[in-house]
Amino acid sequence: MSIEEFNETLQDSKPNPSWSIQLQALWFEAKGDWTTGHDLIDHLGDRRSARVHAFFHRVEGDLWNARYWYRQADEAEYLGDLTEERQYLIQQFIAEEREK
Repeated sequence: MSIEEFNETLQDSKPNPSWSIQLQALWFEAKGDWTTGHDLIDHLGDRRSARVHAFFHRVEGDLWNARYWYRQADEAEYLGDLTEERQYLIQQFIAEEREK
């Protein structure tokens, strides 16, 4: 799947259930459903989820909380705009799914 194909699925009513939970969370956020996306990753403690969690709190405007989650993910704070960060994360997770 490409980023373009992912973006085409935003016309659908639900994300592909075979996708990783992180990719599904980003799909909901891209659709404007922050709460559902956040709820999917909020209880997860792995680094990938922490990275997505950081993005969600940046979207929310809670930079203190976002910085906490970047540290949990052991990654530097993303300084680009939110759309760029979302696209970066989606591309990263698409690439990981291709490798499976």
